[in-house]
Amino acid sequence: MQLRIDSDASYLNAPHARSRIGGHHYLSNAPPRADINNGAILNPSSVLKVVVSSAAEAEYAALFENGKAGLLERTTLEELGHTQGPTRINTDNSTACGIANDSVKQQRSRAMDMRFHWIRDRVKQGQFEVNWEPSKSNRGDYFTKHFTAAHHRRKGPNYLHVVSSQPQVLLTLLRGCVETPAVSPGSGSPLVHQTLPHLDHMPMTAHSTNGYLHSNRPIAIQ
Repeated sequence: MQLRIDSDASYLNAPHARSRIGGHHYLSNAPPRADINNGAILNPSSVLKVVVSSAAEAEYAALFENGKAGLLERTTLEELGHTQGPTRINTDNSTACGIANDSVKQQRSRAMDMRFHWIRDRVKQGQFEVNWEPSKSNRGDYFTKHFTAAHHRRKGPNYLHVVSSQPQVLLTLLRGCVETPAVSPGSGSPLVHQTLPHLDHMPMTAHSTNGYLHSNRPIAIQ
């Protein structure tokens, strides 16, 4: 049971030249087993208190904020007996990823808020591993922008339990984890009758507190 984080930011989309950051924190398999989206344990969404000067700095700030929350989650998992390797944080900004990994030469980015470099130090300590991934596969994007109702209906079941779409959501979780879904006799329709390895069944609830969306979806299929 390994912690995984998708981090994202939206530059200058809040009043007074502020930017919004968001994330998707979830538990997945340990390598080399396939990564799965097992339902969120935390979805932060908030407006940065400082004005940043570029989209890269906003994304770097998002890595910092998600990293701070992730550090507490790592500690909790360790105390529960789930040894954690470097927690992978995905971002869709190559500049922020390069600064966090200390793989790019800083020039104008030297003006970034010093506290954001906390994440770079934690990467060096081996607590986090920052990777780049395209925006379309970054689950943190949903919590940083304003979307149409159609987008919410399409993407919402990926984060919250919706009764009418439960079979589709559960089958999505099976991808990469189970080779062949069960089939209902005589109908040819897939049956949700598989159990994800090493995970316990948990019903989903969701509530919002101080700008955070807390939810726990079913993490086992029986």
